Amino acid sequence: MNIGQAASASGVSAKMIRHYEELGLLPAARRTESGYRQYEQNDVHTLRFIRHSRALGFSLTEIAELVSLWQNRSRPSRQVKAFAEAHIKELEQKAAELLAMKSALEHLVHCCHGDDRPECPILDGLAGADTLSSAASASQRRAVRGAHRVPG
Repeated sequence: MNIGQAASASGVSAKMIRHYEELGLLPAARRTESGYRQYEQNDVHTLRFIRHSRALGFSLTEIAELVSLWQNRSRPSRQVKAFAEAHIKELEQKAAELLAMKSALEHLVHCCHGDDRPECPILDGLAGADTLSSAASASQRRAVRGAHRVPG
C-alpha cells in the first residue's frame, strides 16, 4: 500500500509516517521503481502501536523503547510493566502540576472583581511571579497529598 493508504489504515498522517521513519521508529519503507514508498500490513500495525503509545502520553524516545520491547518476543513482561509504572508516576507528577496551576489561577480569578476598574489582581499576580509560584507550590503539595489518599 502507498503512504496515503497506510495513513488511512493506521490513523497516522502521511507527514508523521515520514517523521517516524526519519526517527527510526518505523523501518524505512520499500520503494517502487518510481520512488514511492510501499508499506505492508506489519508497518500499519507498528504505526497503530505508535499512535496508541502517543495517545497515552509517551514521548518519542519512550516509544522507541516500547517498540523495541514489543518487537523483542524474549523480553520479560516485568520490564514492560516497570516501564509503564514509571510513566504512570510521570503522569501523576504532571497532573499534580496542572492542578497546582489551576488552583493558582482560580485564586487569582476569585480575587478579581471583573468590573470596570483598571485594578486587576490577575495581572498583578502574574507580574509578581514569586507570589504566584509559592501559591502554586502549596497547591501542588495539597494536590499530591490528595492524589495519594486511599478512598475510605
